[in-house]
Amino acid sequence: MDTNIVEVINVTREVAWLPWAVQYFLLIGLSVGGVLLSLPGYAFARDGWRKLGRVALLVALTCGLAAPVALLSDLHQPGRFWHFYVVFRPTSWMWWGSVFIPFYVAGLLAYAWACFREEFQEQGRVDSRLAAFYRLVALGGGRNDRLIRITGVVVLVGAALVALYTGVEVAVVKARPLWHTPFLPVQFLMTALVGAAGLVLVLNRFAAVSDRAVEAQANRLLAGFLGAVMVIGGLWLALGLFGLERTHAEALDSVAHSEAWRVTAVWAVLATVVPFVIAVAKPMGTGLLTGLIAVHSAWMFRWTVFIGGQTVPKTGAGFYEYALPAGPDGLLGILGTAGLCFFLLLVITAFLPTPRRPAPRPFSAAHTADRAVAAAE
Repeated sequence: MDTNIVEVINVTREVAWLPWAVQYFLLIGLSVGGVLLSLPGYAFARDGWRKLGRVALLVALTCGLAAPVALLSDLHQPGRFWHFYVVFRPTSWMWWGSVFIPFYVAGLLAYAWACFREEFQEQGRVDSRLAAFYRLVALGGGRNDRLIRITGVVVLVGAALVALYTGVEVAVVKARPLWHTPFLPVQFLMTALVGAAGLVLVLNRFAAVSDRAVEAQANRLLAGFLGAVMVIGGLWLALGLFGLERTHAEALDSVAHSEAWRVTAVWAVLATVVPFVIAVAKPMGTGLLTGLIAVHSAWMFRWTVFIGGQTVPKTGAGFYEYALPAGPDGLLGILGTAGLCFFLLLVITAFLPTPRRPAPRPFSAAHTADRAVAAAE
């Protein structure tokens, strides 16, 4: 009897986590970051943070409502989501995510309502077509700092659980040294704060009153978050370069001979250092530029971790190739998620009361006379 021997050298794997996963991790991170940036102005009732907190809450709402849609799409068959609720799997971080995400979104909606309740009440007194709607939403009450603090605690707990789950469910994968590090959850959180501060800067320009004080405040926060990202990245790199931790050394060794990964590393450094320098040197007048770079930096980190990480084979030599498809599982999906965020932002800002622009400061008579004398001279 003849015997055929088949020798298997390696098996090429397709990426399991598609760009939908990148979009989900980006959006949920931006939402959590937006919640954290809104807390000083609302939950802690610090008036100097109130305007920034309002824009940050827009970020949290828009991204928090869009993120679960991207996650369902990444299941390849969205109808599978109910399996999480009929099968008890407490040993799975993904199962815990199916519990944490609804809790977080519900807490976010309650917190946002408590924060905007004062605006709803004030707008309900104005003669407009939506006055009855605003009175109904306000439920007969206005600003209630105690209610804001209570709902703020609830959403903060939800945000902490979501941040923990999204980081740990990737970091527990021991087969990929690039993922298996306790630094990853922290890096996810800090880059989420970078992206949230960046999106605050962008929305402050286009979806708010373009307040220059908010721009300077958000740029200073952005610089602080970027500095923290550089410190954490430097610690991760040092552990690998000096062989102080085996997993980090293996992670660096797995990509050391890749030109594409070297280019990505340079790109990541520039996307961190450039907005940091601009935000520190000129915090006013640069918000749109630093904001766009910051959002890009947060997205790029997740793309590199998920898509780039899956191109490094668990066994064998070389790297897997990944080409972004044009359909729903690729470019169209990314554009669709961005379109959903834009749609949600339009709906939210259409129904929220429009913030009043500060009135121009009137000149006193003496000041006017002084200016006239100066002009005559």
